[in-house]
Parts: sequence; structure tokens; C-alpha cells
Amino acid sequence: MALHLLLRVLCLCSALAVALPARPPSVTIGALFTFDSVIGSSAATAIQLAVDDINRDPTVLRGTNLSLLMQDTMCSGFVGTIQALELMEKQVVAVVGPQSSGIAHVISHVVNELRVPLVSFAATDPSLTSSQYPFFVRAAHDDAFQMAAVADIVAHFGWREVTAVYVDNDYGRGGVDALGDALEALRSRISYKAAFPPGADRAALADVLVRANMMESRVLVVHVSPDTGLDLFAAAQTLNMMGSGYVWIATEWLAAAIDSSSSPMMGLIQGVVTLRQYTPESDAKRSLERRFAAAAASRSPSSSTMNAYGLFAYDSVWAVARGIDAFLGDGGNISFSPDPRIRDANGSALRLSTLRVMDQGDQLLRKVMLANFTGVTGRVQFDAGAGRDLVGPAYEVLNVGGTGVRRVGYWSNTTRLSVSAPSTAIGATNGTPPSSQQKLYSVIWPGDTTAPPRGWVFPNNGRPLRIGVPYRTTYKQFVSKDASAPDGVSGYCVDVFKAAVALLPYPVPASFVLFGDGVKNPSYGELVQQVANGFFDAAVGDISIVTNRTRVVDFTQPYVESGLVIVSAVKETSSNEWAFLKPFTPGMWAIIGAFFLFVGAVVWILEHRFNPEFRGSPRKQIVTIFWFSFSTMFFAHRENTVSTLGRFVLIIWLFVVLIINSSYTASLTSILTVQQLSTGIQGLDGLLSSNQPIGFQVGSFARSYMMEELGVPASRLRELAITDYADSLQRGPGNGGVAAIVDELPYVELFLSTNCQFRTVGQEFTKSGWGFAFQRDSPLAVDLSTAILTLSETGDLQRIHDKWLNPGTCSSQSTDAVGADRLNLNSFWGLFLISGVACFIALIIYFARILCQFCKYHGGGGGSSDEAAFPDPERSLRRPARLSSIRDLMSFVDMKEAEAKRAIRSRSGDRRLDRSIGGSSTSEGPSLSRPSSMSPV
Repeated sequence: MALHLLLRVLCLCSALAVALPARPPSVTIGALFTFDSVIGSSAATAIQLAVDDINRDPTVLRGTNLSLLMQDTMCSGFVGTIQALELMEKQVVAVVGPQSSGIAHVISHVVNELRVPLVSFAATDPSLTSSQYPFFVRAAHDDAFQMAAVADIVAHFGWREVTAVYVDNDYGRGGVDALGDALEALRSRISYKAAFPPGADRAALADVLVRANMMESRVLVVHVSPDTGLDLFAAAQTLNMMGSGYVWIATEWLAAAIDSSSSPMMGLIQGVVTLRQYTPESDAKRSLERRFAAAAASRSPSSSTMNAYGLFAYDSVWAVARGIDAFLGDGGNISFSPDPRIRDANGSALRLSTLRVMDQGDQLLRKVMLANFTGVTGRVQFDAGAGRDLVGPAYEVLNVGGTGVRRVGYWSNTTRLSVSAPSTAIGATNGTPPSSQQKLYSVIWPGDTTAPPRGWVFPNNGRPLRIGVPYRTTYKQFVSKDASAPDGVSGYCVDVFKAAVALLPYPVPASFVLFGDGVKNPSYGELVQQVANGFFDAAVGDISIVTNRTRVVDFTQPYVESGLVIVSAVKETSSNEWAFLKPFTPGMWAIIGAFFLFVGAVVWILEHRFNPEFRGSPRKQIVTIFWFSFSTMFFAHRENTVSTLGRFVLIIWLFVVLIINSSYTASLTSILTVQQLSTGIQGLDGLLSSNQPIGFQVGSFARSYMMEELGVPASRLRELAITDYADSLQRGPGNGGVAAIVDELPYVELFLSTNCQFRTVGQEFTKSGWGFAFQRDSPLAVDLSTAILTLSETGDLQRIHDKWLNPGTCSSQSTDAVGADRLNLNSFWGLFLISGVACFIALIIYFARILCQFCKYHGGGGGSSDEAAFPDPERSLRRPARLSSIRDLMSFVDMKEAEAKRAIRSRSGDRRLDRSIGGSSTSEGPSLSRPSSMSPV
């Protein structure tokens, strides 16, 4: 049985061996790069070492030998195309390279037609990953990530503009386009592009740098090839552009040049910041570097160091080999077919008909893209999407100093700038952390300084700033034309600008150009728009910083606080013999008088039974009520309160009187001392609720603000020159004038200093200021803001203000009480309510207690008890019982408290005596008379 099973297994294996095609004994791959270059010299040795290692490893191709054909592109697109065609004649299954983005663009068209995967380790142009080149695979990181790292460095140090210096080919243009996109995402930009043709000599490079040096930015990003880039720094050295104040950021080409043995003296690039593709340290990497050094030294002693491109070239070959192994392991069969579209022309020696299309190119490409292993560069895995790039891009940030370079940080698309090495884990999300978490170690900049350069200077191109200045026709002390001044303009704003410029560490030549016709004040909105359009480089004057202007230009720090206020005419009020009645309205006076009498009556009721001062004849008690009521107004009442309820009511009433007296005094003072508005407008609410005309200054933003923000119709607005303010306000709305004027506070203060008959009303209802306008992203706006703050702190800003804006002849008067209102019940009804409720509660308690006492006294006594209790010889026996009870109650209420208590005790004793007598005998005679203890008042 076992023998039978063994035979069946042997038969099955034989069948499978026949069904599956045998692995080919050899496969050939090609390599395209420039042999005599910084990148190529490192890549050549690395690629050969990779092929040798693969052939020695039996677990990779499993008996299939990997052959290598290398072709020199000589850094030429034409030569590279010819060399690529020669490789295709030899039926290579994949091509490693090229190193040039320009050559990669051309060769990608060839491999697309022949369906051969092209795996590049150095072509970094981001456009190569487009769907136009489906057979192009990048086994390194493209410039989109590298330029994102550069942009983060620029943003980290707060620079807003850079100058891009690059070689004018596909590699340079693609990288600079990616840099522009990355900077724009961080609100920065490329202010100038300095391009030079490939192969430019030292003189051409110097011309490019001279033009770049005439620009504002001192942050230069250099994106060139490592073979010619060092000539650029040599030219910069001769132009003194490697000193203090400059920032040089080089892309990864410089690190490759430094890592190679052909790099020149380090003195040319002191202070330069550069990037290098990050490759984590490992035993495999160190072993490869040792073997590379030995192999390279045997061929060229001057090139014995591997750069990052060599490491990625090594892993590129391994990625291709693993893809071929997976393809063959799945039963793939490598075959080539002629392309009917390719045929030799008559007499042609190019032998184009020998080119063959790889039949299984698509399958091999998919296997290469599935590569996932740990190489000398770290984790090797390709993006499954359309990008076809390595995942997890990361860079080292290096700083050249002394005789070598030092690492100041890292960049990755997950952590951005960091001092910690990026993780090699796959699948991390691409997120940008807050800028506060991005950090680098200190950098030594050109000029051997650790302080980050400002990154911007005034351009040394011989053209002064063209500055627009308002040609004011009124209040020229702010700014206007001045033929006697050296610059043709003068004023407070111009002096502030010159003082701020004098504090800058660099010269700022400026040419002042008047804006306006000199007939009326110009439109400041149009002046700001001229700056935004580039007609003016800046605008200096009394320009308000408002929202719609900040959208098109940048303003400096405000040097004057400003805002819109309302100006109205006021009139003097002459006092008369009845002026003392004006603080309160008639209704208020009536309520006050009524409450005085009411409170006096309540206190009399509460004190009548306890206090002898509130007893006596009816005439005397009425006089007491009136006297006590009105004497509380002056806290001069002579009568003392002795009852608890009376004191409670009086304390609350005296508090009300205190508030009324204080309010009366304040209101009367205001009425007799302040001026009154000639119109009913007392602030912004009154201005908006009325339908009277409103004035504003010519050229002011007040018109658009009132129409757009406050909803004031245009029919109510009147454009006025400041010289017409006084006349328009005096005439008023009834005589063709205006009810009020809305203008900015500095103008209003100057106007009111010489026009005492007007006042501001209400509060300042906008908060803004005056600043100098510059074109968007101008670094001069930031530097001048710092200078203005310095002027303010040193007091120079106030001295300039006092020089030009001296106060007028009008004394400073407070306008807070202008248009004071008469006080009415609305302001005090709460106090009266409290006092009234207190009186009502006290009366309820008082009468409840009286009724309880009366019931104790009168209850259960019968009719004869009334006569005994209230003897009256003239009382009629036929008088109705109800009338008798009311009079008895009134007499009881009128008793003194002590007498009432004695009467109650006496009455209670009599009732007990009557019950005892009635229980022992019956008497039919007349009742015994009892002396009454009550004495009438």
C-alpha cells in the first residue's frame, strides 16, 4: 500500500514538472546612467554589487542567473535614448535608471511601447509619476516630498519669500514647481526664479546670481545637479554672497556631492543647509559601504565613498530581482514579440526592427510593484496607488560647518520637522503637526552666526520705492504737498514714516508721488487699490486700516489710534426761576409728593398707639403727618419712631429718599452746567433711528461703512470738506445742513479744538487705526511695524504728534453729559414699589394684631358688655348694633396700647365674675355698673 502511494506521488511530481515551464538559466536587466558623474560613479559600483549578491543568494532567483548590461547616457537626452534602444535590442526584462529626469521622460516613452519596467533610483521629477508613464517606477523619493521639507524649513524660521536658483531642465523645473506648491500651502512664495541653462559656465552662473542678488529675498533655494552645483557656490563666493544675512538651502544633490570623494573644499559652502534621503543604520548598510569602498578604490581611488543614490540603486536592483523571482515562481514565461509598427526604413542602419515587445511586461511590472522587503535603505515598499513611489519618505536636515556636516534634524511626511529619527513603519498617516511641535537643532548660518537671518533686505537694484501720498487740501498738517520740503511732501504721517525708516538696519530709498488733483481730498480706497495693482510700492498717509483694504494690501502696525465718532451742534441753555424743577418730570414730582404723604400716614398709623408724639387732637395729628412726611426729605424729622413696624417702614423710605436726593442733585447740576444738543441725536442709535442727513469727509471710508455695515441709505449722506463742517452743522437739517457728521477721531479732535460750539456724542463705534500700506507679503511692512513700536516706546511718536497736531484754543470739555435727560418714574419705580410693599405689609401686620386684640376684648360679651365697656350717657339704646360695633372698634383702635391691654384684662375678669354669679343665682335687676378704665382722648 505504501509503495503504491509513493508511485502515485512520483507520477504527480513528474506531471507537474512537465506542466510548469522550467526557469530560464539567465535573465538580463539593463542599467542606464551617466558613468562619469557624482551619482553615476556611486551607482555603478552599487548596481554591480547588487547583481553579485543576488547571484550568490540561492533563495532569490533559484538557479536563474541575473545578467547586467550598463549603458552610459553621458547626461544627454539624445544619447540616453540611443543607449536605451540598444538595451532593448538585447531583450532586457527591466531597466534600472536613469539618473536624469529629462532622460527618464524620453526613455519612458520607449519602455511604454516595449512594455519593459523602468525602475529609477535618481529621477526625481514629480511629473514622472503621472499616468502618462505607467511603466516608470521610482525606487527613491521624488521632489514633491523633498520640496515639502524645504518649505517646512522656510516656514520654521518665519521666512515668507525665497529665490529659487535651478537648472533649466525637466529636473529643475519640476522641482521648483513642487517647491512653489509647497510654499503656497504654508503662505509663502517664490519671489524670483533664477534659472540657468544646463552646462552653464562660471560667468553665466555669476550673471544669474547677480540678478538674484538684486531682489529682496536673501533666502536662496538651490536645485541643481551635483556635478555643476559647486560651481554655483564658487561664483557666489566671489560675489560675497556667502556672508552674513544670506540663507542657502540646497536640495539633496549637495549631500551627494559632499559624500563623494570628488567634493571640493568645504570652505565654499559654510553655513549651507542641505537635505539627504534618510536611510537608517543597519548591519547590511555598513557591510555594503565597506565592500563599496574596497571595490571603488580598486577602480578609482578618488571615488571611494557611497552616497545615498548608490544605496537606492542597490535596492532598486533587488526590487527588480524579487519581482522577477515572483514572476517566474508563478509560472511566468519570458518571451518577446516583434512590434508590427516598427520596421526599418529603406537603407536605415538603426535596425529598429530588432526591437521586441515583452509579452509579459504587465505581469512583471505588477510583481515589481508588490516588492516588500528590508533593504539597505530601510523598508522597500511601493505605493499601491498611481504614484508608484516608495512609501515613507524621509530626509536628514544637514548643516555644513567646519570640515564636515552635522545633522540638525529630520523630516518625514508623518512627523515633519523633528529632532527624532523618523519611524520606518509603513502605513502612517500623512499629517502635519502644529508648528510648535516642529523643531530643529541650532543652525550655523553663513557668516558663522547662530541667529536666524532676517531673510530679506531692501533690493539693491537702483530703483527707489514709489510711494503714493494723499494730496490733501484740508488739514494739511497730516500730510500734503509741500514745495519747500526736500521730498515735496510733509506732514505728521510723513515724519512718522521717515523716523521709522531711519530705525531700519538697511537703507530704503523712496520717491514720494502725490495722489490727487489738489482740488479736493482724494479717495483713499483708490489709493490703496493702486498699491494692490502695483502702481505704487506703498502708500504713506492718514490711511485707515479697514477690512476691505486688508484684503488687498498689507498694513503696518497702526501709529495712530482711530475710529468713527459722531459730531453734533450744541446750544447753551439759560437757567430761569423754575430751573430747580427740571430734574424731574411732572409725573415724577406728583409721585414723590403722593408717596411722602402716604408714607407719613402709614408711619402715623403704626406709631399712634405706641408713641405719644403721634397723639393729640385731630388738628395736631394732621399737622404731625404732614410735618413728618416732608421733613424726611431732609432727614430732619423730630418725631421718633418706637414701634418695630414703624421703624421698618421708615428705614426703607429713608433709603428711597437718599436715592431721590442724590439723583436730583446730579441731574440739576448737569442741567445747569452742561450744554444741550440742538438735535435729538445722542449717539449711534439716535443717528440710525432718525431720517436726518449725515455728513462725512470727502474720500473717507465712513460713507461705505455707514451704507454697508449700518444700513444708512445713500440719500441721507452728504459729502463735505472739513472746512464746511461748521457751516453745515450750524445750519442744521432744516436749512440745507446736516444733523451730525461722522468722521475719524483724529480729524474730529483737530476740528473741535477750534470749534467750541460742537461736541462729539455717544461713543466711538469703530476701532481701527492709521497705518502704512504695502503690497501683499512685503517684508518691509513687518520691519516698519517693529520700528513703529520702537518709536512708541521711546516717546518719539508722541513728540512727532505734538509737533504737528497742537491743540487749539478750545478748552477740553467733557461731553459725557451732553443732552442730559430729565428723570422720570421709569428710573425709580422699583424704589417706590419696594417702599409701597413695605408699607402695605406693615399695615397688614398692624391691623391683624389690632383685630386679634379687639376680638379678645369683645368676644362673648353680649350687648350689655358694649355699654359697660364704652359708657356713654348720651348713647341711644335704639342705635343699630352694627353702627355701635364700628364705633366701638374705632374707639378701641384709638386707645393707647397700654390702655387696650388693661381693658382686655379687665374685661376678661368681669366675664369670669359674671359666669360665677350666674351659676349660683339668678338676678333680674339691673346690672351693676363698672367704672370704665378708658379715658377718651
